[in-house]
Amino acid sequence: MPFSTRGLVTALIFSTAAGAGLAQNFPTRPLRIIVPTAPGGGLDFVARLIGPKLTDSMGQTVVVDNRPGASGVIGLELTARATPDGYNLMVISATHVIYSAINKTSFDLFKDFAPISQLTAADYVLVVTPSLTPKTVSELIAYAKANPGKLNYASSGVASLQHLATDYLGALEGVQFTHVPYKGVGAAIPDLVSGRIQMTMSSITSMNPHIRAKRLRPLAVSGKERSPVLPGVPTMIEAGVKNFVVTQWIGVIAPAGTPPGRIERLNQEFAKALKQPDVATRLARDGTDAVGSSPKAFAAFMREESTKWFKVAKQAGIPIRK
Repeated sequence: MPFSTRGLVTALIFSTAAGAGLAQNFPTRPLRIIVPTAPGGGLDFVARLIGPKLTDSMGQTVVVDNRPGASGVIGLELTARATPDGYNLMVISATHVIYSAINKTSFDLFKDFAPISQLTAADYVLVVTPSLTPKTVSELIAYAKANPGKLNYASSGVASLQHLATDYLGALEGVQFTHVPYKGVGAAIPDLVSGRIQMTMSSITSMNPHIRAKRLRPLAVSGKERSPVLPGVPTMIEAGVKNFVVTQWIGVIAPAGTPPGRIERLNQEFAKALKQPDVATRLARDGTDAVGSSPKAFAAFMREESTKWFKVAKQAGIPIRK
């Protein structure tokens, strides 16, 4: 074997061994999962559900760090600047991909982050405050047409999935709802329950406790089929809104430059956590599917979502500020 070839092979072996060593010796201190929304929403729920499983499996404390605001941009900027050592992670959702697709940001979603795994997928549910008269989607649309500007809806921020999904519904049905952004869906719950805000479209995970307690009334779910958690609630398509399908998903990312060995280790640990019976059962109870995908598959999925929601934003007339 020529010397140069031997040297290349030796270097590759050394590099592989070093990468394996990074993964084997990891972690040696607490990990942080940044949640770019306020406590109480779906992202926070998933992070706090999985965090203890990672602690048990990896032998280090997992700290959930809520950094709400600006449709997740505060958390994304913090994560992009964090040390790429595997100890700094962030849960991400469709909302953050959407925001990045239609707004100018200080970061590049596909260059400044390292995808680890898609964790979950869940349908949205359209809910209204019980004091509101409409009990079906068609009645809600009729009410909106008869009372222009009187229906306010909550979202987790400007250009969030809730924002686009609700404006998309309005565009399809020829009505306009008034957008009221919050720092997270959890922050909007008191105003929804009290009736100060009349409606929102959010994950079944975050809305179902309030539906069960009859503090909010469900009108329709956003999946292709009815949710087993809310079998009596029709899909948007059944309710007469053609081609309306929306899925909220949650994944986990790290700063770009995080060693591949640690990305792979984290991917395996998150997959293991999602397979724990109590985690899968808890997610299923609120209509959420555990996913667990490879870093490569998750990267491709995020690009597909970016393209899809950019087109929806244009169709719904939402300003593109790229």
